[in-house]
Amino acid sequence: MAGTTDGGRRAAKRNVEMHGADFYARIGAMGGRKGRTGGFYANRDLARVAGAKGGRISRRTKKVVEDTESTADIAA
Repeated sequence: MAGTTDGGRRAAKRNVEMHGADFYARIGAMGGRKGRTGGFYANRDLARVAGAKGGRISRRTKKVVEDTESTADIAA
């Protein structure tokens, strides 16, 4: 059942059984200690710039504006 919700729950249960009840807390702490940048809290200007970039980049497709003059020329 790999890749399903049920499979994930079974894997999590197995990890806790094999490695102890604090398994996920320990691996999360490892990742937290490895960080060196401090994130956006440490650099508010960087957060502002990143937010502005995200605001400018739209995931919507651009509207195509049809030129009516060139269409009329083709039909004639």
